[in-house]
Amino acid sequence: MAFVDPITLSANQLVLEPLAMSHEDGLRAAAADGELWNIRVTSVPKPEETRKYIEDALAMREAGNRFAFAVIEASTGKVLGTTSYHDILPSVKRVEIGYTWYSKSSQRSHVNSTCKLLMMQHAFETLGCNVVGWRTDNFNFASQAAIERLGAKKDGIIRGHFMRRDGTIRDTVMYSMRSGEWPEAKAQLLYSLNKPRP
Repeated sequence: MAFVDPITLSANQLVLEPLAMSHEDGLRAAAADGELWNIRVTSVPKPEETRKYIEDALAMREAGNRFAFAVIEASTGKVLGTTSYHDILPSVKRVEIGYTWYSKSSQRSHVNSTCKLLMMQHAFETLGCNVVGWRTDNFNFASQAAIERLGAKKDGIIRGHFMRRDGTIRDTVMYSMRSGEWPEAKAQLLYSLNKPRP
């Protein structure tokens, strides 16, 4: 039995459902909103690579080390992006959250905070995780700030860790949150999501 079973999560007019081939057109359109594949420090697929991106995610799910979600706008059924549990370690009850990207028009909205709330809540409260982790490119300052806003702690930097699309080798910034830190982080996330927007 897989540590992460197929599940659909929802809140704040968003639905996270298991990524499937049926999401291909929607995911391609989400990436096209802002031509996200041109951003050097992310791994958003080019339009012609979207099918392979989903196939790779499904193969990793089969292998038990990644579980990808499509992020859907509940009212319209529009695909806004994708996010995953990955580097799943059942023996120590640890998952990481990553492979996350959203259409340009969904960024700087409630989308990322809601997705992280749903995934962290499921990880800590349903899966019983001891630790949830994140990793990001050392030059992806927006991602680092978003992770830090969640209440995650910076563990350190793995130097010369991963090949970027442009052939350069990135350093990876590692973050984590322990289960004992989750109640306070959850309270802050709920507070920020419920705050009236100017």
